[in-house]
Amino acid sequence: MTNRCDAVDFNDDNVPWAYCPSFPAAILFAAVFCLLTIAHTAQLFLSRKKFCWVIVMAAIWETIGFSLRAYSTQNLRSIGPVVPSQLLIILSPLWLNAFVYMVLGRMIYFFLPEKRCFGISAKKLTMLFVILDITAFLVQGTGGSMLSGDDPKTVNLGKYIYMGGIGFQEFFILIFFALAVRFHYKMNYVETIHPPAYRWRPLLYTVYAGLVLITIRVIYRLCEYSQGVDTPLSKSETAFYVLDAATMAVAIFLFSIFHPGRFLVGPESEFPKKQKKSKANRNRDDTKSESRRSKRWARRRTEKNDVELSTDAEQFAAQELGQHELLERPSPGSAPGQNWGYR
Repeated sequence: MTNRCDAVDFNDDNVPWAYCPSFPAAILFAAVFCLLTIAHTAQLFLSRKKFCWVIVMAAIWETIGFSLRAYSTQNLRSIGPVVPSQLLIILSPLWLNAFVYMVLGRMIYFFLPEKRCFGISAKKLTMLFVILDITAFLVQGTGGSMLSGDDPKTVNLGKYIYMGGIGFQEFFILIFFALAVRFHYKMNYVETIHPPAYRWRPLLYTVYAGLVLITIRVIYRLCEYSQGVDTPLSKSETAFYVLDAATMAVAIFLFSIFHPGRFLVGPESEFPKKQKKSKANRNRDDTKSESRRSKRWARRRTEKNDVELSTDAEQFAAQELGQHELLERPSPGSAPGQNWGYR
């Protein structure tokens, strides 16, 4: 490694590295994240928790990111693998962040009788925080893609955009942490009245740990870029592996040990889905609707006929009454009391 790095001037602007990167460390973490990918993929199918594909994506992105990093350590002058490696590593924690949001949302739906927290339904809370996480993802991706540019102004702008993205991410992590504490408080109360059938504390503590580890990583990135690109912290590979790579590996590992599939079991463990009607059901519904319309038309027709018959009867009765009165009316020349109709 010494000969490989001695042949490169890391102060050269054409070299994408600010220090001599470690090949064994990159290979080690690529292998770790690869094993975590395999573990979570197996748990995804065994537990049948479809939303767990999100944490699988986090592990896959880390695996590819560190694999490209390992390759680039052997090609120090090539910027090709560095850019995608950097983007995958700095953006993959957002997959983990979204997964944490999904887990707690389903815990609220599964364990709390009212299925809501702070007056908001569990499903809406999950959707809200996932949308916010996607927004942070887009902002960080925009800033991160600008960090490898040749123009210092572009790099500086990308740095501030990226810092804004991770600051935005951390702000909502803190709000979500308050949501987790509120859930914890309500579960302590629910447990005294009706103890749940499944344990909830191990998974909640894993959610806490995930939020703390993501926060450590966010603080590291904020400190790294707040002092500029060329700083002692940005040149420390040890800090990168301890405060970024290791924190994400531990968080993903914890969710493999305390997998949601162990604690969220049964039909109530997933959000309800709108059932799509089959073609046969749609045809049956159309037939019922047509039958109801036919019955309404027949009823209205009957009512109309009844009204017409009633009107005709009234007119006939009036005519008969008029003729009867005419027969009973005496003529001017008849004797008093003589009924003209019966002469």
